[in-house]
Amino acid sequence: MSKREEAIAESHRLAVEISEVCDRPTILMEVCGTHAHQFARYGLAQLLPDHLQLLSGPGCPVCVTSASEIDAALMLARLSDVTVATFGDMMRVPGSDSTLSREKARGADVRVVASPIEAVALAERTEHQVILIGIGFETTTPGVAVAVREAKRRGLSNFTLLCAGKRLIPALDALMAAEDVSLDGLLGPGHVSTIIGAGAYREFVMRHRVPCVIAGFEPVQMLRAVLALTRQLRDGRAEVQNVYRGAVGEEGNTKALAAIDEVFEPADAEWRGLGVIQAGGLRLRERYTQFDALTRFEIDPPDSREHAECCCGEVLRGATRPQECCAFGIACIPENPLGPCMVSSEGACAAAYRYEA
Repeated sequence: MSKREEAIAESHRLAVEISEVCDRPTILMEVCGTHAHQFARYGLAQLLPDHLQLLSGPGCPVCVTSASEIDAALMLARLSDVTVATFGDMMRVPGSDSTLSREKARGADVRVVASPIEAVALAERTEHQVILIGIGFETTTPGVAVAVREAKRRGLSNFTLLCAGKRLIPALDALMAAEDVSLDGLLGPGHVSTIIGAGAYREFVMRHRVPCVIAGFEPVQMLRAVLALTRQLRDGRAEVQNVYRGAVGEEGNTKALAAIDEVFEPADAEWRGLGVIQAGGLRLRERYTQFDALTRFEIDPPDSREHAECCCGEVLRGATRPQECCAFGIACIPENPLGPCMVSSEGACAAAYRYEA
């Protein structure tokens, strides 16, 4: 039997065991956008019992970036003698009246980078101001922190950061408090957990008495995580389990966490779909505030607006499924996205459109 055949057989075995263990209506949420895509790509939900529902959560960093932060990026891109460096997924995310891609087509100098340190190298090669759009969870924040630290070490006066990083655990707290969401268990994100560690979830699980299982991205591993969650629920337990031990330790990546802590401090932040979350974001520490783009360029975005038909916020907190949005697959398609959930490679709407529509 080939490895592929073994994986398929194991997946079906796990699905049968999940059906035997899960004996009541259950709602689980995969927090990670990559998990959402893998569930859809491999049709794993179809293997599960009908009374076990899977919801997508706020696990896409591009998607949870607020409309006001997108508009701030657009305002920065419109400045003269400025180069905006951004991750590729941000290019087509709609702001109130434009996207970075459209601004580039109109003449703005917007460049896609694969790593934050590329923006630092770019600043060394040009006299223009280089602005890094720093979005992401704890997965990408260490790289942004290193870029800021390196810009200071090199004495670069033409490098700044639009600081839009997000912190996961405060968002999970806000999610559990949402009145229109009811969850029985969480599939912990693999990428973020490699940085923050399994231990970061323990107080959260104790506060809310909700099981949390951290998983990688192979179908078998994801189904093992679902099985672990259903076993906890059957036994009346609420614990942190880690089935991604090859990549996730108890303490996480201490060097990456130290880099974040050196450059940033927690701050209140607006999340799309969840509103302003206390300590849900990051801001530059005082010794690095000279690199804050909004301060340097005196940017104060006006009141932002989202497309009236877009349900991305509801999708991100699990209150609505992508297919339940009236615009899904009609007015909102990958070629003409109304919101970031249809744009990003980790967006729930993009996954549903690609694999389930």
